[in-house]
Amino acid sequence: MAIDAASTAFLGQLAEQNTKPFHKMEPDEARQFMAGLREVIGSGPDMHRIEETILGQGAQRFRVRVLIPDASPRGVIVYYHGGGWVLMSIDDHDTLGRCIAAETGCSVVLVDYRLAPEHRYPAAVEDAWLALNWAAAQRQALTGAADAPLIVAGDSAGGNLAAVVAQRAARSGEPQLAQQVLIYPVTQPDLHAPGYLDPGNQGLLSQKDMQWFWDHYLPDRSRRQETDASPLLTGDLRRLPPTVLITAEHDVLRDEGEAYALKLSEAGVAVSWKRFAGQIHGFFTLLNILPASLSGRAFVVEQIIRQLQANDSTSAPLMAQPPSASAEHGAQSSRAADRSN
Repeated sequence: MAIDAASTAFLGQLAEQNTKPFHKMEPDEARQFMAGLREVIGSGPDMHRIEETILGQGAQRFRVRVLIPDASPRGVIVYYHGGGWVLMSIDDHDTLGRCIAAETGCSVVLVDYRLAPEHRYPAAVEDAWLALNWAAAQRQALTGAADAPLIVAGDSAGGNLAAVVAQRAARSGEPQLAQQVLIYPVTQPDLHAPGYLDPGNQGLLSQKDMQWFWDHYLPDRSRRQETDASPLLTGDLRRLPPTVLITAEHDVLRDEGEAYALKLSEAGVAVSWKRFAGQIHGFFTLLNILPASLSGRAFVVEQIIRQLQANDSTSAPLMAQPPSASAEHGAQSSRAADRSN
């Protein structure tokens, strides 16, 4: 189907304001543009407790912010923000993190990994890995239970980082993950695949924009084949945790996200995947701008709650509930990706 009315209106507003595409901006200019959306997105629900800490040493230091929704969180979600490894921060994703924390009943760890081009690959990967292991070690403090379920999640470039650290955890055996949640993730470096060339996919994120992001993050194209950069190129996915993956119909990243869902399924990984019809890249995080962000989050939250219930040995009922959403965006769980809209 065509791009939906809300997304069309949003893109039209950007055009009327003469907003330049990312690939024609300098990184600081693009960061300011994205930060300008915070006021429209608004604030999230109140938290029981919010903590910040610094991880790493010297020039490798970065922040993590922990959003604790209540006195007894049911798990820990480590969330990596999107922005092409170049843009955005935990401040841009604070509202989303609060919503996910409140709706799942989990503590959410937002990771302010170092950005390119100031800190190129693999800086973001190493920060993501350090933050995941820190969160695993802190589960007692963050939830009251040292064995609380640990989940990794992220959108776009953050989805790339979540997939990469999940693979690292699978290879090393620690930390053990209950689930990975990948929201239109970057999974491979080929910018000439059909999805990148489709004129209908050149919305908020275009082929040229992705080239700009990759060139800032990892200018050495030969290294883009490394699995820490392109998780779709990994050979063995059999030990990966249950996966939630969503894509947007009109997104240059759609095909590679769906290819990763299919490859995981073929490796025997339980995959819950949904393509959101009529949506553009970024819809999930554009709270209060694109209505489909609510439906996307409802799908993700429902899948997280199901996994928490599966991990809950006491079978205690969860008080957290997913946000309301229409039935058409309900879960689609399968081992073979259903490509219907």
